[in-house]
Amino acid sequence: MKIGDVELGYCPLFLAPMEDITDPPFRRICRQLGADAVVTEFISSEGLIRDIAGSLKKMNFSEDERPVGIQIFGNNVEAMVNAAKVAEQAGPDFIDLNFGCPVRKIVNKGGGAALLQDLPLMLKISESVVNAVSLPVTAKTRLGWDESSKPIVQLALWLQDAGIQALTIHGRTRAQMYSGQANWSLIGEVKRQSGIQIPIIGNGDIVDGPSARAMLEQTYVDGIMLGRAAIGNPWIFNNIRKYLDGRTEPSDPGIEEKLKICRLHLSESVLWKGERTAVLEMRKHYSRYFKALPDFKPFRMKLMLASGQHEIEEILDQIRKTYTGNHEGH
Repeated sequence: MKIGDVELGYCPLFLAPMEDITDPPFRRICRQLGADAVVTEFISSEGLIRDIAGSLKKMNFSEDERPVGIQIFGNNVEAMVNAAKVAEQAGPDFIDLNFGCPVRKIVNKGGGAALLQDLPLMLKISESVVNAVSLPVTAKTRLGWDESSKPIVQLALWLQDAGIQALTIHGRTRAQMYSGQANWSLIGEVKRQSGIQIPIIGNGDIVDGPSARAMLEQTYVDGIMLGRAAIGNPWIFNNIRKYLDGRTEPSDPGIEEKLKICRLHLSESVLWKGERTAVLEMRKHYSRYFKALPDFKPFRMKLMLASGQHEIEEILDQIRKTYTGNHEGH
């Protein structure tokens, strides 16, 4: 599979853009553990063109994250064009347009999945951005707004005609948010259209190797994007790749490896965004990093209440002692 001139190999595995999750520290870890490409947190087009510091910082990435895409959102054509130009200056491998985020604060501003209610505007934004930048432009969207409106099969062709070079489809409507089951059959219908020539990337309910293979067999997508299943579980990329390649049965990374990556994630996050923010945002990962450890609840509560890096490091030492019987320091 290719996006523009970027060769991504067979069925590349993408890390999905997620606010306060897919920052540079986590993207680097996922790349090291098997993600074939990563996308930034979604960035407000208005924030970029107004030089808002938080939006500009979200564009930062390091060379070892490549291939990397910068994702922007908004509902104003001129703002999206200018934001895409700003993003292009940062030098990513592609620019991704967010037409799928279901979160109320984005939708209420007319961005993300709200554009599924105004397809002419979505297509105008796509075409205008494609014409304004030299980088490949991709898009991520959903099946439609709700059960009564799922235009994805026709929409995919229109987006291709607008110049979009790869399309990621989350197999739910905006109304579903993240509930219920993802509908892969419509993703497969898009892929089977004779007119579709761009890569189609499947997203939704991929949680392990068997589910990834099932999506491939049912839809024939060119790539797979993982979102929530990667939170606190960056090993999922290597595990899925092994499964798809028919190699050894994927295994749990073990407590020492989990602790090592968790410590790395914490320390890199502190360097990137400061101790206070890093400590707060890491809370989204702990339950998943140590999922399936017996009687872990007391430690989880400690981690959620900890207010500083040193305190968390001490709790991680306690976890190590408890679950390995090893009483040496880390």
